[in-house]
Amino acid sequence: MDILYTATATAHGGRDGSVKSSDGKVEHDLATPEGMGGPGGSGTNPEQLFAAGYAACFEGALRLVASKQNKDIGDASVTANVGIGPEGKSFGLEVEMVASVPGVSRGEAEELVAQAHEVPVFQSDPREHRSLTRGRGLKASRVRADPHATRSAFCPC
Repeated sequence: MDILYTATATAHGGRDGSVKSSDGKVEHDLATPEGMGGPGGSGTNPEQLFAAGYAACFEGALRLVASKQNKDIGDASVTANVGIGPEGKSFGLEVEMVASVPGVSRGEAEELVAQAHEVPVFQSDPREHRSLTRGRGLKASRVRADPHATRSAFCPC
């Protein structure tokens, strides 16, 4: 693989510490969410950061697929819902992708999302994700009832 860009970020203090990118563009205090027994507060958490990056990346793949078919998806958006919970002796992640694709039918939106999964960065085998979740693969959850949304049933790379 020919590396085009490397993002570098450093964490200090774990879930109740901070993260900062090498260029200073990302700099956040972290706080364990109340739902995980933490204090909550104004800090973000790793799951929010993961969700933001994954949603942006997948929307880029969706727009690429649509543009190759000359389909205008205008104000499309992708929401990543990232859940974390105990799974055996460690923690697992569950990712639900919800794409809102106005300007096309639900069938066309579902086809575009399916094709976005075939964009090379999103081709994956769930067995490859074990290192992300300490031995557990990522899972996708159920379909959301949104007339302009379609759900991804696949794991991020």
